Amino acid sequence: MAIRGAMGLPVVGMVGGGQLSRMTHQAAIALGLSLRVLADATHDSAALVANGVVVGSHESLADLTAFAAGCEVVTFDHEHVPGELIAAMEAQGLNVQPGSAALLHAQDKQVMRERLAALGAPVPPFAAVGSAADVEGFAAEHGWPVVLKAATGGYDGKGVWVVGSAAEAAPVLASGVRLLAEQFVPLQRELAAVVARSPYGQAAAWPVVETVQQDGICVEVVAPAPGLAEERALEAQALALRLAAELGVVGVLAVELFETADGLLVNELAMRPHNSGHWTIEGARTSQFEQHLRAVLDYPLGATTMAAPHVVMANLLGGEGEPDLDRRLHMLFGRDPGLKVHLYGKEVRPGRKIGHVTALGDDLDETRDRARAGAHYLRTGSWL
Repeated sequence: MAIRGAMGLPVVGMVGGGQLSRMTHQAAIALGLSLRVLADATHDSAALVANGVVVGSHESLADLTAFAAGCEVVTFDHEHVPGELIAAMEAQGLNVQPGSAALLHAQDKQVMRERLAALGAPVPPFAAVGSAADVEGFAAEHGWPVVLKAATGGYDGKGVWVVGSAAEAAPVLASGVRLLAEQFVPLQRELAAVVARSPYGQAAAWPVVETVQQDGICVEVVAPAPGLAEERALEAQALALRLAAELGVVGVLAVELFETADGLLVNELAMRPHNSGHWTIEGARTSQFEQHLRAVLDYPLGATTMAAPHVVMANLLGGEGEPDLDRRLHMLFGRDPGLKVHLYGKEVRPGRKIGHVTALGDDLDETRDRARAGAHYLRTGSWL
């Protein structure tokens, strides 16, 4: 049964009250949609701005099903809902997008690696490991250092360890976390191919972007990826579109990629709006947030053409202390009125993503400098 809100338009539910829900809510407003949010607490990022917020646990089937009962479709702003709960919701006839079978590949790195390898997608050599002997055997074949990854739950550099010996691996193994070993890849840079797919099977792709990492956290996204050959860009887009179809993804899919001297390798998958797509809010004809809503509702997808030759998004990371953001916004907008700032309403902690700054322009270097300068000033109160 269709669940309708204002103007007879659908009610969409999003599990998770973070910044992705917050920005999806902003996209829903223009479409006239009602976005309900299942948040952990009333001070979550989306809960501060959205109407129809329900406080509950994403690990409770009762909370999830009660929330979903008021929605035409339920989607996610994170991958932490246990797969068995999503499957139970589907068994009750609830419309959940992406579904549990697809989302498993973004929740479990071992499942993802095994499925992608079976599909012939390019992935680094990998193996499940549970002992020092397993890690040493993997290193004997693929060399030190070895990358150890938590099979579930890691993000923003958490759950990833680069070890140069069995002794370094020992404390990680002792943690009891289910682990995957991967070959340490001599990458040239990191890229992301972000696409969207609807239940009907329509798909769309944004330009491939370069993502710049610092201490395991993305600090900058450049669209399109500078100097990326057209053939390589088309290869990355085709790969992401194929994976979306093969895995049955509905909504946005971000495929994080390593560019190496020998070609592309898939690093991670995310089946939701993604940090590497935040630039699309101002930088593309259709943002990833509007596109995700269109996709999960099976609306025709929007155009993904860029709004400027170059778009750069710089993440605003929390520093020490509470910044005087009101004053800094005044100063920043006076200096560069063309910058767009998105603040997430989150408590400031060192290294935490609390917002982002986007610049559009005709010259790459100038655009990049403006975005970096804006984020740096908001963080530190000083100009680059």
